[in-house]
Amino acid sequence: QVQVVESGGGLVQPGGSLRLSCVATGFPFSTYGMSWYRQAPGKERELVASISASGIKTSYADSVKGRFTISKDNAKNTSYLQMDSLKPEDTAVYYCKTPPQGLSWGQGTQVTVSS
Repeated sequence: QVQVVESGGGLVQPGGSLRLSCVATGFPFSTYGMSWYRQAPGKERELVASISASGIKTSYADSVKGRFTISKDNAKNTSYLQMDSLKPEDTAVYYCKTPPQGLSWGQGTQVTVSS
């Protein structure tokens, strides 16, 4: 059974940093890429960053490029999203996603950027 659990969200001031974690089990983690999405109130869910199965290739939405870093530790079945220079517009629920999940999503983790 595929399980994905996000954590690490919280309240942070503008300019601050957070590191989100995503532990995924129930499938061969090292053979699948991972992605992070976010959904702000009243807005559609959007893709933030993706990483290949090996962790070598990454891609980012223009809105977070240069501020966010996605990584993947295959030994720990964990993906990370390091978020620096946070802005109020980064406020959203953040989700990780991998193909073995199919149509399901985890519970997400709330990130609030506010002074």
